[in-house]
Amino acid sequence: MIEILRGQQELFPFHIGVSGNLDGRVGHEFIARGGSEEPGGYMLTSFDRKLLNLVQTQLPIAHRPFAQLAERLESDEETVLERLRWLTNHGFIRRIGPFFDSSCLGYVSTLVALQVETAQMDTVATTINQYGGVTHNYQREGEFNLWFTLMAANEEEQARILGEIGNLEGLRVLVSLPATQKYKVSVEFQL
Repeated sequence: MIEILRGQQELFPFHIGVSGNLDGRVGHEFIARGGSEEPGGYMLTSFDRKLLNLVQTQLPIAHRPFAQLAERLESDEETVLERLRWLTNHGFIRRIGPFFDSSCLGYVSTLVALQVETAQMDTVATTINQYGGVTHNYQREGEFNLWFTLMAANEEEQARILGEIGNLEGLRVLVSLPATQKYKVSVEFQL
C-alpha cells in the first residue's frame, strides 16, 4: 500500500532509502525515520540502533535471515522479529522488503508530476494509489503538488494508466518524466 505523505519534513526528520546491490537485480530496501526527536517521543535502545544499522545493508538472502541477524547481535530470532515489529508499529521503519530492477524484468517506469486542485487532492491521491504499479506518491508544495512513480509491464499499459489518471477530476496537468539514464545511489546511515 502506498501512502500519501503530507509535509514529509514534519513527518520524517529524514528518511533512509538504502539498497543493497545483489548482482544488480535484487536487494533490500529499508526506510527509517529518526533525528534528534524520535517518533512519538520514543527512544531507540542500543540494540535497536545496532539492528537498524545491520538491516539497512546486511539483511542476508537466506531461509531465515532474521535468525542470522540475531546471531550477529548475540540475540535470538524472536527478539529481532519483535523489535522490528515494534520499530515498524512506532514509525521508525516504514518498509523492509525486496526491490527489483524493474528494467531487467522488462518493466517500464516513469516519474509523474501532477498539478492537482487542493480540494481534490485526497480523492486524486487515493485513486492513484489503487494502481498496483504506483510507488512513492507524495504531496509537495509548489506548482506541481503531487508526485509519484509508475511501473508498468509495457509502454501500452503505462499509457493506458496515465490516460486514466489524466482524466481524474481536479487534475489540471500531468507530466510524465521517464528516466533516460539510471544512477545507483547507495546510502547508509549509522544510527
